[in-house]
Amino acid sequence: MRPNGCAVPDRALACGGTGMRRSPGEGWDVSAYERKDAAYRRAKREGFRSRAAYKLVELDRRLQLFRKGQRIIDLGCWPGAWLQCASGKVGQSGRVVGVDLVAAEPMAEKNVQILVGDVADDAVAAQILAALGGPADVVLSDLAPKLTGVKPADAVRHADLARIAMARAQQWLQPEGALVVKLFMDAEYQGLISDLRRLFRSVRSIKPESTRQGSSELYTCARGLRDGQDSPAFPET
Repeated sequence: MRPNGCAVPDRALACGGTGMRRSPGEGWDVSAYERKDAAYRRAKREGFRSRAAYKLVELDRRLQLFRKGQRIIDLGCWPGAWLQCASGKVGQSGRVVGVDLVAAEPMAEKNVQILVGDVADDAVAAQILAALGGPADVVLSDLAPKLTGVKPADAVRHADLARIAMARAQQWLQPEGALVVKLFMDAEYQGLISDLRRLFRSVRSIKPESTRQGSSELYTCARGLRDGQDSPAFPET
C-alpha cells in the first residue's frame, strides 16, 4: 500500500539515482546493498520518484507537519519524492513550491510548482514566495552539497546550506511555522543546533528509521519563530 495522503501517479516512476553502482561483491556490505535495492523496488512499485519519500512520511507521522490547505516550500526538491508526499498531504486547497539547481520532471498535480535556481539568490527567493502566494507553513530543506571526500570541508559546505535554509525560513514562514532541515552529526552539528534554538522556540532532531545504517544523517524540526532575531549570515561566494 502507498503511504496515506501522498500524491503518486498511477504508473511507477523511476527512482532518482545518485550515480554509478557497483556489484555487491566490490567492497560493499551485501545486506546493506539488498536493503537499498528493496527500498528502491518499493519506491518504484508505489510510484515514488525516490526512496526519500519514506523519510518524509515518517517525519510527518512523528512530527505532525502537514494539514490540508497549507503552503509548503521544498528546498533541494529533485527528483520530487517529497513534492509528491507534500502535495497529497496538503490537498488541492494547499500549495507546494519546490526549487533545485537541477530541473525535476514536471508533476501532474496542480497544487505543485517546480522552480530551477539557487535558493541563495534573492531573485529566486522572491520567485518562490510569489509562487507560494503567501507565508509558508512548512519549509523543508534536503539541501546537500556535492561532496569532495574531505570531511571537514564537506561539513562546512553543508552547514552553509543549512544556514541559508534558516535565513530563508525566517523570511518565508508564518510565525508558528516549521522548518525541517537535514543535518549531520559532524563537527558543525552543535553550532547549527545553537543557531536553530536562537531562532526558534522548539527544536527537535529525529533520525528516520529508513536512514541507511551507519549514516550520520538526521532531520531537525524547528518550530515557532522567535521575535527580533537576526538571520544567520549567508556564506561568502
